[in-house]
Amino acid sequence: MSSQPRRTASTLVWQVLGALFLLAMGGIHLYLVLHGTGGVLGVLFLLNALGGLVLAIALLVLRGRLLVLASVLALLFMAGTLLALVLALTVGLFGIRSSLDYALAPTTLVVESVGTVVLLVTTVRVVSAVRHGTAGATAPGPGD
Repeated sequence: MSSQPRRTASTLVWQVLGALFLLAMGGIHLYLVLHGTGGVLGVLFLLNALGGLVLAIALLVLRGRLLVLASVLALLFMAGTLLALVLALTVGLFGIRSSLDYALAPTTLVVESVGTVVLLVTTVRVVSAVRHGTAGATAPGPGD
């Protein structure tokens, strides 16, 4: 057993929840691509799915300052995606105007809203854990 500090269980739970919301958001966008959303919007949705997957993995495997970075990026990514949806539903975005009648728009609105709050809490907890030395400053070494 190493003397390096470990993440607290509650912080880990928040990281897992954040990762699940990122996967849900990405999964919705991937579903939409596979069921007919094409063109530039389809490419953006595909990139969103990939970004959600990468950030979800990062939230679960990184430690220390890299975990803080991943958590902040995940929060900004989720909030930015939510903002893009709200803009598309209201004033339009990149010439695209959406509505709540669009496939999965209400579900996406809920997932991204709750996900943003979850990732905000996750980020605050991760930053606090790293400052107090309970998130592990580095990745575990051999024998950990």
